[in-house]
Amino acid sequence: MATTTATLTLSSSDLLSDALSVSATQTLYKAGTTTGLDGIQYEKLEVPTGDVYDMIDATTAGANKANKVYVANKHTDETKYVDIYIAALQIGRLYAGDWMFIPLEAAAATQDVGVEAIGAAQVIEFALIHEGKTLVAS
Repeated sequence: MATTTATLTLSSSDLLSDALSVSATQTLYKAGTTTGLDGIQYEKLEVPTGDVYDMIDATTAGANKANKVYVANKHTDETKYVDIYIAALQIGRLYAGDWMFIPLEAAAATQDVGVEAIGAAQVIEFALIHEGKTLVAS
């Protein structure tokens, strides 16, 4: 099985009165095991304004899966952003250059992951590191 490791490093010399340097690393496993996730699917696409685009179709995800989702807004104009949705509920906003990494358990077929471009069409990239079937919408 594949081994996938995610690392997050935060550092700042002026956020606090002292320098900040925090790092966390996690090996990504199938739910309840020490077996690596099955694969990764990556896409880069331009999202037009006006509708929520389903990036990940939850109908094939199933419950109790250890899927991870990475999304980045590749736009360069800091006034443009995309809204991120799970199950039609807005969970966050990514401005130009922002990114996110979250776990995803799609326990119901209605829990798609979507993105909506606000202000202009925007290029996003996203990756699904998954257990089991490929979940990216067609």
